[in-house]
Amino acid sequence: MLSRAAVRALSGQSRLFSTTAARNTKVAVLGAGGGIGQPLSLLLKNDPLVTSLSLYDIRGAPGVAADVSHVDTASEVQGYAADKLDEALEGVEVVVIPAGVPRKVRLVVTNASIVRDLASAIGRVSPTAHILVISNPVNSTVPIVASTLAKAGVYNPARVFGVTTLDVVRAARFSAGITGVHPNDTPITVVGGHSGATIVPLLSQSTYGKAIKGETYEKLVYRIQFGGDEVVKAKDGAGSATLSMAYAGAKFTNSLLRGLNGEKGVVTPTFVESPLFKDQGIDFFSSSVELGPNGVETIHPIGPLSAEEEKLLAACLPELKKNIEKGKAFVESS
Repeated sequence: MLSRAAVRALSGQSRLFSTTAARNTKVAVLGAGGGIGQPLSLLLKNDPLVTSLSLYDIRGAPGVAADVSHVDTASEVQGYAADKLDEALEGVEVVVIPAGVPRKVRLVVTNASIVRDLASAIGRVSPTAHILVISNPVNSTVPIVASTLAKAGVYNPARVFGVTTLDVVRAARFSAGITGVHPNDTPITVVGGHSGATIVPLLSQSTYGKAIKGETYEKLVYRIQFGGDEVVKAKDGAGSATLSMAYAGAKFTNSLLRGLNGEKGVVTPTFVESPLFKDQGIDFFSSSVELGPNGVETIHPIGPLSAEEEKLLAACLPELKKNIEKGKAFVESS
């Protein structure tokens, strides 16, 4: 028999997702059999804004779909084997891509090829879909998706997103641990990119975050930037941040679906084609973006920065530029 506390915990799971007026929305997960893909698929099955879930991978997706389909929510689930990619993409409005390998020596080359081929299929089968890229390195894979779609003549910059939400989630959680308040009360805007020094948390713009100073501030920034290393170490090198990444991916997907449904004021950081630093040759940048029926509706400026954040941004930009150029060069040479 469940205790009252357990019942409250179960009913509270739905709070991960905000809801608006429902409409039919088919979401595909490409890489559904992996360490991120499986929990992500489960979380999306629990999202009331998802009416149909299409799960694809080179192995295991039909099994994941069969398992997830037993969850007692209204959405329908279908799994697709390796040779059924086009079928998996038919009629989808949102495609989430966690496919690839985590933290391997040839991460860039391996994931670049995977993401390029998936983007090519999306451009061929569902050219108007909104594409959410989780596969690392996001600073390079998002430009790969954009360049691949551009080659096919179907690129719409308002519909391609790099999911940087894990940086935002970490910033809120870690800041809350220091300040002693609930993470909901410590939202932190994180700008730049999605790896190491390209991650720039804007603590000075947070009511509680701006009070964090000195060595505590420096350690917090480092932990936000390199939180993935913390998880890899804790897993003895046998895994990376899969569960928290799945949570972050589901959270961003829900934000996008709310925007597509017409909800106003849905604003969250995401890595998109951006005008903010194009004059410095940086075509993609993560900042607060308002999401709406067209995908990207408004890209907000990063706002005032502290002296420490100015230094972080100065370190971010050249590294981010190299990452973006690497992604573009991969598509040009392939």
